Amino acid sequence: MEIISLLLSTIILRPYVFMLLLMHLISGGLQLGPRRIVVFTLLGYWIAFASEYSSTRVGIPYGMYIYTGATHGKELYISNVPFMDSLSYAFLAYFSYSLAILVTSQLYRNGFDVQLVRDKERWRSSGVLILAAIFMVIQDIVVDPVALRGSAWFLGQIFYYPDAGIYFGVPLSNFFGWLVVALAIIYSFQRFDRLVDGWPGFRDEGSRYAPGKAVLGTCCYFATMLFNLFITFYIGEYLLGLVSLVIVVILLYIVRACILVAIRVDRSELERIAASSAPL
Repeated sequence: MEIISLLLSTIILRPYVFMLLLMHLISGGLQLGPRRIVVFTLLGYWIAFASEYSSTRVGIPYGMYIYTGATHGKELYISNVPFMDSLSYAFLAYFSYSLAILVTSQLYRNGFDVQLVRDKERWRSSGVLILAAIFMVIQDIVVDPVALRGSAWFLGQIFYYPDAGIYFGVPLSNFFGWLVVALAIIYSFQRFDRLVDGWPGFRDEGSRYAPGKAVLGTCCYFATMLFNLFITFYIGEYLLGLVSLVIVVILLYIVRACILVAIRVDRSELERIAASSAPL
């Protein structure tokens, strides 16, 4: 009962995390399928938790950092790690994976409705793996410095680095750790996805048409970035905000370019494309 009570307290204390989790489950459920996105979430959480548990003790893979425990009794912790923190890796990883799929796929559109072919071999490729990991690190470049300043906003000071790093207080080892963990999460899911491809209940997952399905995960990616940009400027970190803004604008430009070159098709063809599972 105590765990349930703490979980409810966590939802009340961190509603924005669970809103992003809901967006992750909806967009991922449509793109990958309900079963796959649940497995993705579990893989993301446990790999992230293992990495945080390790790094807060021996400094691997992010370098040494410490959770303050300031919210003990107010939210759920697994050992010394806040539950919501490791959970956030799962949706950040999926948003990055979805963005990598978008920018490496041929897109089709009708008005604002954008779709792509479910080319599973591409989705499981090393190119998508590496690109997704890079996109996840880019998210952390925007998110981590403002999270480090949690005492200035409603996050609270939940962690700190004993030795301040050169990137607005964040050590470069942190970003290397995120790259390693992102690769581990995405690669593990890609292997799982290949394993279950022909299993009953998994075979046709993600084939149902939904308007704008190809860009839902990407929209969630940028929603996360814009939320953190807002917080950055709100707490008066203007130089950090400008650097992060440049990063976000560059990524938006890349996505815009991909959508602008999408092949225009009629509605019925777009629905057929959304259900296709091989290159046209």
